[in-house]
Amino acid sequence: MLNMQRLAIFVAVVEAKSFTAAASTLGLTKAVVSFNVKQLEQTLNVSLLARSTRQLSVTEAGERFYHHCQQLLYHAQCVLNDVRADHSGLSGLLRITTTAEYGEKVVVPALAAFAQLHQQLRIQHVTSSKNDDLIAGRFDVAIRHGQLVDSNYHAKLIEQFDILPIATPAYLATLSTGPLTSLDQLAEANWIAHSRLPTPLSWQVLTPTQAQVLFQAKHPARLVTDSAASLLAFVKSGAGVALLPAWLVERDLEQGHLVHLLPDYHFPRQGIYALYPNTRHVPEKVRTFIDFFQGWVKRQVQ
Repeated sequence: MLNMQRLAIFVAVVEAKSFTAAASTLGLTKAVVSFNVKQLEQTLNVSLLARSTRQLSVTEAGERFYHHCQQLLYHAQCVLNDVRADHSGLSGLLRITTTAEYGEKVVVPALAAFAQLHQQLRIQHVTSSKNDDLIAGRFDVAIRHGQLVDSNYHAKLIEQFDILPIATPAYLATLSTGPLTSLDQLAEANWIAHSRLPTPLSWQVLTPTQAQVLFQAKHPARLVTDSAASLLAFVKSGAGVALLPAWLVERDLEQGHLVHLLPDYHFPRQGIYALYPNTRHVPEKVRTFIDFFQGWVKRQVQ
């Protein structure tokens, strides 16, 4: 039977790329770390690491085994946490990753309320716009928005939101055409694009007569960025038009700082999803948080 502690030591060595660094992280001696990895290789009868005087690298078999170890260790920790939760409530660490914008506006307040309900649970919130590997990053939940791409994760739809073509009154005042009153005029505008979208300047749009038409900007984007916050900053500086989440711009629209262009035309609604690892055992802390968060969001909308 495989020794779980040895699996954890092997994972630490791979991630640290060094026996010495792994030993320091684990609070063990280098000799103990090296011994356990050797014992693991003997048990498996395969070389997991290629050692030289200058560097440490992972063999092909070691790379495959490393990913299996991550999943085994994650699953084992989930089981332990749930056993403890049966007796003392939710405990351990809940790691959640979100984009900075949605995290600050929606997720962090929800996490603060959730933490009050579960005093023994530690919560770590990490902001990232990347589609991080949840197992490798040791994330329990990722809150993502937009169009959900195929993945190996479970996903639960939390809510949907509108995306709106937005500009400032100052930018609109510079246009020789005057106010943008048609899709053709909107297509001629200076567009600011989101680099993480596969087709940031091409969308199916629903017209006021309920017809589906393809909208496409006439010119390549002169400004491209990888976050909604930067898109908003570019728009506020008067640089052009961008598609932005309604939840991000609602206050600026109410105050007249921004203008919703062609409000009778509707771009595709986007989703907010809770993603979590596709393991046989879903931790109680994950199930409880996702249910709480879905209820929290619904209450904020009402």
